[in-house]
Amino acid sequence: MNKAIHIFIVAVALLAISCGRQAGAGRSDGEPPMGESRAMTARTFIPALPPATLTESEHQAYMVEHYWDRFDFADTTFIAEVDTSHMATAFAVYAAGYVPDSLASKAMSRLMSRASTSRRMFDYFMMLAEVVLHDPNSPLRDDEKYIPVLEAAVASPFYDELERLPYEHDLEIARQNRVGRAANDFSYTLASGRTAQMYDIKADYLLIFISNPGCPMCRDVSEQIQSSPLMNELIERGTLKVLVIYPDADLEAWREHLADYPSAWICAYNEGQVIERERLYDLRAIPSLYLLDSGKRVMAKDCVDVAYIEELISQAEVS
Repeated sequence: MNKAIHIFIVAVALLAISCGRQAGAGRSDGEPPMGESRAMTARTFIPALPPATLTESEHQAYMVEHYWDRFDFADTTFIAEVDTSHMATAFAVYAAGYVPDSLASKAMSRLMSRASTSRRMFDYFMMLAEVVLHDPNSPLRDDEKYIPVLEAAVASPFYDELERLPYEHDLEIARQNRVGRAANDFSYTLASGRTAQMYDIKADYLLIFISNPGCPMCRDVSEQIQSSPLMNELIERGTLKVLVIYPDADLEAWREHLADYPSAWICAYNEGQVIERERLYDLRAIPSLYLLDSGKRVMAKDCVDVAYIEELISQAEVS
């Protein structure tokens, strides 16, 4: 399994706390919270076992198709008795360990279709998907795999018009700035008062760094960028430009922290909070990084993994 899954397994105990909160939001009246045990002995889920003769690529393809074959989607007592963190981990291994981006829509849509045996089961898998693929604290947050889940929720006969609203909202946000597509443009204003458009920044690569003044994680991300030999070299050459954008309204606090960033970076704010108001970018989790190419197509979306940004740039430089 990849590194992110190991991180998730460590974090899943904390994420399970949010499972209890989120699971209750969509359930029918009178039903117990998802993951609340009714039995003294917790049950477990064991994924399908592939034939030992398969190659690595065949193994992955098999697991995409058969991972859930041993799961009884009609058994709602199972989800009341199984440990929620165990199921969140199982879901994470499937979504991040086996489902490639190229099959995300097909695989996740099929999973949600299989979970449509009852409102209770559908709610449970919606909860797992939200915790693993959508929670801002999840290292496996992935809109491309969450979009088909949201599409299933919006189309589900289990939800009425009011219940669909939060999923419709999340789907609208998730569909913005998808990898490989053009990023949403926005205006930015410098400390001098000069305003320009993000699309007017000319560079082979543009790193949009959505940040808040005094944010400890923002400081950590900033330090990682500044300590990167590759990124520093590209910034010096003008190949890479960094736009640090403040999306909120407290300009006094923003001005107090301008010195936190290198002078070579473009430090600006979004006047009128248009980014938030028009839902141009997902602001649930700050800091957030978006890497764009010279045509302002998204290479990396809503992440804080500077090493991953470096890897993408390195791959693009040699291609």
